[in-house]
Amino acid sequence: MKYQIKASSTSNQDAIIHIKQSNIDFGTTSKTSETLPNPAELFLSSFSACMLKNVERFSGMMKFSYSKATVEVNAIRLENPPRMDNIIYNLTIYSDDNKLNTSLLKKNIEKFGTIYNTIKLSCNISGTINTIEGV
Repeated sequence: MKYQIKASSTSNQDAIIHIKQSNIDFGTTSKTSETLPNPAELFLSSFSACMLKNVERFSGMMKFSYSKATVEVNAIRLENPPRMDNIIYNLTIYSDDNKLNTSLLKKNIEKFGTIYNTIKLSCNISGTINTIEGV
């Protein structure tokens, strides 16, 4: 598989990532630091998107149903050299299905997630999967 994106920016303005038919604005200036995602947040977003895509993928393979999934990701930025470290996630799956095996799902996400595996080569990742029933 091959992937391609484009991004563009204008001097003293923010930037845009162009992916297929989507445009994602992101901040490169101080004036939007509180309103637009920065590159580090986009990096963590890619990690969370990978996890959510795999929940959907494995729900079919593992034959469980769910109404929704959410993930919260926290990370620490180290200074020298600047890099992400110690990524911690909390994946919550809303499901009443007793076929949902969260241990196996976690193992599959960690083994087959493209972004997950790319990131784990350079920093520590830990996390939990929780379920909420009755939703």
